[in-house]
This record gives sequence, structure tokens and C-alpha cells, in this order.
Amino acid sequence: MTVASPPRAYDPAVLPAVTAALAEHAADHDRTGLFPSDSITVLHDAGILTSTVGRRHGGVELGHAGTFDLMLALGEGDPSVALITAMTLAFHTRQATEDAFPAELYRSVLADSATEPTLLNALQVEPALGTPSRGGAPATTARRVPGGWRVTGHKIYSTGAAGLRWMIVLATTDEPEPRVGSFAVDARSDGIDVDDTWDNTGMRATGSHGVQFDGVFVPEGHAFGLQELANRRPQDQNLGPGTTLPAIYLGVASAARRWFIGFLDSRRPANLGTSLLELPRFEAALGEIDVELTASVALLRALAEQADRGEAVPKEVAWSAKTVANRAAVGAVERMVGLIGNPGLSRSNPLERHLRDVYSSRVHFPQEDTVTSFLGRQAKASIGPSSNTLTSEKS
Repeated sequence: MTVASPPRAYDPAVLPAVTAALAEHAADHDRTGLFPSDSITVLHDAGILTSTVGRRHGGVELGHAGTFDLMLALGEGDPSVALITAMTLAFHTRQATEDAFPAELYRSVLADSATEPTLLNALQVEPALGTPSRGGAPATTARRVPGGWRVTGHKIYSTGAAGLRWMIVLATTDEPEPRVGSFAVDARSDGIDVDDTWDNTGMRATGSHGVQFDGVFVPEGHAFGLQELANRRPQDQNLGPGTTLPAIYLGVASAARRWFIGFLDSRRPANLGTSLLELPRFEAALGEIDVELTASVALLRALAEQADRGEAVPKEVAWSAKTVANRAAVGAVERMVGLIGNPGLSRSNPLERHLRDVYSSRVHFPQEDTVTSFLGRQAKASIGPSSNTLTSEKS
């Protein structure tokens, strides 16, 4: 297809410099909780925000493995910025292989992306509904009007809210036979209020505030994916190998590990005559940490590469790998804090920030209880209808 505004070029060789630039401001962003516009500009200038745009749209179409490595690096620099970025990249990834977005709207997104950071995110979670992944219809409504729709409702946990260009709002139509679908809201429209309620302990700079919509106009062509509520299919929550988000938190653990090694090397108690890094117990602890992190990175990268080869990654494998990686990331940072005591929780050191950030790995779908319940049901089903299989085998 003809591309009027080809995306900025992206070269993975810039990643070390980008990671360093993000890390330089990460502590300030965490402290203030303000939208990290300076870091987002760094990513725009490096072509990262459009790195997953499909070749058919003039992009480089960074694959799953390339995106995994990108998120690992951005997560090490500033995981809040990485998460904001991941939301935008997911839209481009999907559009690379299917027409999920209306064509005219996507051309507009690419045209804007050529000159300025253009962020997108799906706003789905609501105070009463929770996350749609667990079922239910949104209370946010889309009322039919001449030329389009008027959207009214309240979304929460809207990552990057203050910096979004497009808000993809899940809403229920007010039609006699209601439908549920996505409505692409121009974030510059009248009737939008970002309520500044995000005040979590970790991932503070994601600015995942609530957003109020009061009769916001959405043109007819900006509504898509509408399904009758009565016959609505569950949302597909298993697009690709699921390696992007856990990569961010493995990046957090990597940043924590880097600081931890430097801290141990710098501490030289007079009674030891050497650094803590030389003590066998710290050496063994680092080895244990590296076993978990190295294996998790290798596992996720292998699944990403499998997906890039066109081989499907089964849901149970993707979900299990995400859980294993998140546990490794959280466990690694917790272990570091436990090994050094008070300095690990001091706000003068970054380790406590890494600990707060890495805990957020547990809130993304699928959460651990969803994964373990799903796998448990599969395990029960695998033995067949008989409930006394073990007894039969012993007799």
C-alpha cells in the first residue's frame, strides 16, 4: 500500500543510549508522578514508538523477539515509560497483520506519529466492572447521534492518560439491541476529564489515572469491533506469546541487580579488608539470582522467537512463562533487599523503587490466580471422568 507518512526509522543499536537516558530521569518521574514527556520524546526521536508498525504500512515491523529485547531494555531504564510505550506498540503490532483499526484512522495515527509522539491505549477498566477479561459489559455508553456517537462513562487505570493522543474506549451502545465495541476518542476532544487519581506505590509515572467522558463525540468511522451484547464473544487476551509485559519487569530486576552488584563492591567493612562482593555468601546469592533471571529471559525470548517463526504459543505455555518470569523478577529484587537490610529500603537508594515497581508485575492479565486455576482445571480434565484413577491403578 502507499504510505504517505512513513514511520521514523528504528535501529536497535540505540538501545543502550536510550536506556541510559531513561534511567537518568526515572527517579524524578517516580518522585513526582508526573507524565514522563521528556522520556517519551527520547523514544519518539529514536523511532521506538513506531518500531512495530507493519511493513505494509512502511514500518520495520519489529517482531516479538525484537519487541521483547526492546521492553527488557526500556524496563531497565524506566519501567513506567516502558509500559506506556508497550500499550502503543501493541496497536501497531496488531495492525501489522490485520485491519483491526479503521484504515482512515490508522493513516491519521501514522501521519501524526511522523512528527510527534502519538500514544494510544485501550481504556477498558471501570470502577464497577473491573477488568473486562473477567467478564461483564461496560457501563460506559455510546449514544447514537447524527454522524457518529456520544460516549459517556468513567474509566480507571488508564495508563499514560495525560499523554495519550487516542483513547480506545470500550463501551456499550444504547441501541434497542445493545452492542459492545471500541470507540476511538481523540484525546483533544471536549468533554474529557483526567481525574488525577493514580497514586500507587509503584510504576508511578505511568499516570494511570481515571478518565471521565461526558458526551464526547466520536465520528461514525471511529467505532469498530462492535458485537451484539447477547452474542458477545470473550475478548481475545492471548495475542502473541505474551512476552512483552514480563520483559519490562525482568528489566526492572536487571536494573536492581546492576545497582546491587555496585553496592556490594563499594562496601568494604574495615574488619573484612575486602568488599562484600568477595564474600562467598553474597557470591552464592548472586548466582541464585542469575539462575532465575537468566532462565526466565531465555524462556521468554524462545517463545517470542517461536511466535516470529509463525508457530503458535499455546495459552497454557504463554501464561505459565509469564508467571515464572514475574516470580523470578519479584523474587530477585526481594532477595537483594533482604541481603543488605536497611540500605535496600532507603529512599536514597534505587533498590526500594525497583521493589515497588516490580510488584506491579502481578496486576497485569492474566493474574496468578487466573493462571493457576486455568492450569488446575486442565490438570483435572486430563485424568478423564473417573475420580478414582489412582485407586484403580493401585488395585
